[in-house]
Amino acid sequence: MSRGLTEKIRRDVLGSKRPKGFDPDAPVDQVYENLKEIYKATFKPVEEHYRFADFFSHVLSDSDIEAKPFVLLLGQYSVGKTTFINHLLGQDKPQGYPGANVGPEPTTDRFVAIMQGGAHDRILPGNAVSAAQDKPFKGLQAFGNAFLQKFVCAETQAEVLKSMTLIDTPGVLSGEKQRIGRNYDMSEVCKWFAERSDLILILFDAHKLDISDELKEVMANLRGHDDKIRIVLNKSDQVTPKQLMRVYGALMWNLGKVLRTPEVTGIYISSFWHRPYAEPGAVNQELFDSEKNDLFSDLGNIPRNAALRRVNEIVKRARLLKAHALVCATLKKMMPTMFGKEKKQRELLDNLDVVFHAVAQEHSLSQGDFPEVEGYRKKLRNWTAAGQSLSALPSMHKDLITKLDKALNNDVPLLIKPLAAEPIAPARLPYMYDDEFDSPKNKASEDREQAAATRPDASSSVSSSERPGRDG
Repeated sequence: MSRGLTEKIRRDVLGSKRPKGFDPDAPVDQVYENLKEIYKATFKPVEEHYRFADFFSHVLSDSDIEAKPFVLLLGQYSVGKTTFINHLLGQDKPQGYPGANVGPEPTTDRFVAIMQGGAHDRILPGNAVSAAQDKPFKGLQAFGNAFLQKFVCAETQAEVLKSMTLIDTPGVLSGEKQRIGRNYDMSEVCKWFAERSDLILILFDAHKLDISDELKEVMANLRGHDDKIRIVLNKSDQVTPKQLMRVYGALMWNLGKVLRTPEVTGIYISSFWHRPYAEPGAVNQELFDSEKNDLFSDLGNIPRNAALRRVNEIVKRARLLKAHALVCATLKKMMPTMFGKEKKQRELLDNLDVVFHAVAQEHSLSQGDFPEVEGYRKKLRNWTAAGQSLSALPSMHKDLITKLDKALNNDVPLLIKPLAAEPIAPARLPYMYDDEFDSPKNKASEDREQAAATRPDASSSVSSSERPGRDG
């Protein structure tokens, strides 16, 4: 990065000289502007030289960097993903988002990005959305027309959409059905959205806790995004308190075998729709209201952390870029100039983990900065199968790597300073049970509360203090 750009960012952050159009009340906007400048001046040239798009993802556009936070919803069919989104939209959209279908059978057969729109609701087809310069979906073109025909953008107006974009996904089917009609890679598409999401909600139905092979594959591709994942046990009011404890334990057991993380995964227990709680679990209304409020608070805090997370994601991308660049240069350097190229190429690909270790030691890199070995080996083999050779990989460009290091060590830390002092209001979500948002109670729910208070088995309800919590 040039010295002039570094000094400009320093002035913008420290306030010694404010650029034309600088809003003193909007330092977050200035962070995004400076982040775009850093990316274009420093990271983008490295990505283009080392063909980053051929191995990972396309060059970022301005809309990718300044996009609203994504909230990705995953789960098997009929677990309530679309109903959950409609519940989030609240009183603004009682009929749900444009094109929403709800039913016990698989109804959502496509990926839907629900975004804030204009005065009239509309649905934009995937090919048009991916080509739009003001939408952050250009990277989806890599999945081809087969996927884009199964992707739409639903534009509508709702309070929550002013702060975030919601991503509804097709229900993951079980057994052979999950392979029929899928002419795109479901897990890779979900991985693309997960990389760009600020929060990932995985929904389960209290009556359907099985995790299909395809859902396991999708969840396996979420590794590295553990801090974004929240588990939602939906329709919890349809089982009794005793059954709920068993369901909770079974879900924890199933998740432990798939996620394989040492930390306890956060699970929110409630029923996320506008109707009163069902009779079997009505005695747990206090728990369900508390859990719903906790999850909505988590969602509402996304705008507070969006700028920091965006800086963090760009830094992660830059560290991966540096590791990729050094590995490419090393592989090219180790290839013979004339004879034995094919044999050496096979040897290098078979021992790619050794190459990673050697690069990490030589350049003092963390192993966590490198891509997953098997996935990277597969991409390199696809590269060579297309007629390329490891000898054709880009060579070392020390000036580009030096500029990248300077940006990571000097320029990026300056971006974070104004965020610490910027009070960002949380997003307004429906039905947050506190002084500002009253619980949506009706006569039926009030009657059940009174009945629960006098019911002999009321003491058997699961309270939020008794249930194993998200903190362990």
